[in-house]
Amino acid sequence: MKMPTRLLCLALFIAAFTATQAQEEPKARPDKTEKPDKKPAPEFKEPVLSVTEHEVTVGGKVIKYRATAGYLVLKTEKDEPRANIFFVAYTKLDEANPAKRPLTFSFNGGPGSASVWLHMGALGPKRVVMTDKGESLPPPYQWADNEFSWLDQTDLVFIDPVSTGYSRAAKDVDPKQFHGFTGDIESVGEFIRLWMTRNQRWSSPKFIVGESYGTTRAAGLSDYLQQKHGIYLNGIALISAIMNFETARFNPGNDLPYQLFLPTYTAAAFYHGKLKGDLAKDLTKTLARVQDFVLKDYTTALTLGDALPAKEYERIAMQLSDFTGLSTDFIRKQNLRVSIFRFVRELKRDENRFNGRLDSRIVGIADEGDGPGGGYYDPSGEVSKPGFTTAYNDYLRRELKYENDLTYEVAGNVRPWSYANVENEYLNVAETLKHAMTKHNFLKVWIANGYYDLATPYFATDYTVKHMGLDAAVRGNISQTFYEAGHMMYLHSDSLKKFKADYAAWMDTTLKSAGVK
Repeated sequence: MKMPTRLLCLALFIAAFTATQAQEEPKARPDKTEKPDKKPAPEFKEPVLSVTEHEVTVGGKVIKYRATAGYLVLKTEKDEPRANIFFVAYTKLDEANPAKRPLTFSFNGGPGSASVWLHMGALGPKRVVMTDKGESLPPPYQWADNEFSWLDQTDLVFIDPVSTGYSRAAKDVDPKQFHGFTGDIESVGEFIRLWMTRNQRWSSPKFIVGESYGTTRAAGLSDYLQQKHGIYLNGIALISAIMNFETARFNPGNDLPYQLFLPTYTAAAFYHGKLKGDLAKDLTKTLARVQDFVLKDYTTALTLGDALPAKEYERIAMQLSDFTGLSTDFIRKQNLRVSIFRFVRELKRDENRFNGRLDSRIVGIADEGDGPGGGYYDPSGEVSKPGFTTAYNDYLRRELKYENDLTYEVAGNVRPWSYANVENEYLNVAETLKHAMTKHNFLKVWIANGYYDLATPYFATDYTVKHMGLDAAVRGNISQTFYEAGHMMYLHSDSLKKFKADYAAWMDTTLKSAGVK
């Protein structure tokens, strides 16, 4: 039976079309195992560092040094960038053996603070020009040579942790992994290891200096560096220390801060003329009396709680009024427990003034409101931040020739800070430091305290040290010095001179004990 002509033509067309598609199909749909045509990923390049040379006179001697500013990149085991850590390093020139020169890593606290405060307030070759009391001058702000720099005795590396200064997490990396006690210790510890390795400084005597939360970080690093990287430090300097957070948390049921803050309340009242009689004559003698009262009477009274007899309650209230300059009625309303934010708002309330938290000598116009602390702002923070922010941004570009259009985050956004490692308990890195000193008996610790510091009170630090439970063989490895200034005692002109002298003596003693000349 013959197929009709029309159907035959149609069948031949379909057959030809199918054969053509079968031949062209491999070209239309390439093998999935073949890589599509695209440009190869650009090779990763380390950021370029700015290197300049300068000189400064310290203790009558001219110190010639090299300044290096820029990023060091932290990477994963797969060589993928995790974070860019900004740093400024100062290394002395003309050293016969640079690898043997002492090396100090420095950072501030917050959490969230850049290293600008220690850098341009006390340690670095330049410092911000301020009043002798420690307040910023009117703008424009200036910086000048620092005759009290530590550069005469040690090379210096200032570190800005992730999300502070110019430091940032790498692209597509969540910065929150660095915003917590554990992640912070790991990243700063890795920076220290890597910087030492690249600059051939493993054989140098090694030191760390931290301020405020930076002391928490420093104490945490003490044992971490030993266990993780085999880095054993010669010394740690803790400026305005906070190691046991139980001493500073005014939480219900925790009476410890009320006891440990009291001597600093007294110091503030002394400075502002709120004390009477013999209490107003000699600060150190007055503080000794308050400390004795805390250890004997006040601690017992708070421990008794509601079981405290009425007559004893009144005696304690009157004594607290004498030591703080606050009214007995106010003390009673606080049930013998005055928190820091109550105190700084109450001491000069009749003058419509707030007292500083970082430095209770500093006062500002009261501004009640609904913000943190009931509208409280810290006058002592406000008088220092403008000068440091402006001077540092100017210094980096003009003196160190470092260019970066990012905002230099003097106080970076790292909240909420994670304490997941100590959920349902207070962080206490004094235990960490104890472990490091127990295993490494040569480690020396110097703690500097300001009498007017209400952020990290000196008596709280002293309490922490005395409750570390150190063996007698290493207990003497910790030394403390005290200053009639605040949290950043080096901003006070006279205290800066003493601060430098105390550091120099501690450094000399530490190096001699290690056999380093």
